[in-house]
Amino acid sequence: MALHLTKVAFGAASVEHLSERLALRAAEGQLFLTTRYLPKRHEEVAGAGSLFWILKHQLVARSAITGFGEAEGGRVAIFLAPPLVLVQARPKRAHQGWRYLEAADAPVDLGGDGMGVEAMPAELIGKLAELGLI
Repeated sequence: MALHLTKVAFGAASVEHLSERLALRAAEGQLFLTTRYLPKRHEEVAGAGSLFWILKHQLVARSAITGFGEAEGGRVAIFLAPPLVLVQARPKRAHQGWRYLEAADAPVDLGGDGMGVEAMPAELIGKLAELGLI
């Protein structure tokens, strides 16, 4: 089973804002984030796991992790696939850096089930999730 990482979407006001930021960075070249240290369990994450984004104390979206590499200044790059995938919102406390998330605890992707949830505004999805309706 895949292992995932979680990270706070620092500075993002909404899912739309996060999506726009990632799209702009992807347009400049390969999309990646940097961290000081290579995750100890990186082999379990690379190519099979995702980076789940925390926004307003909820897991709201994910980006597939395609691999790890070297970045400037001796840092580690976490390479991401550009499309941001909305997930069923789930409460998650904010934290610094990244944390592991087991596949069994990961929220499911929204959409593809005929309900049309992926067409809703992200803020509405967040409110519905807070009420426990999705």
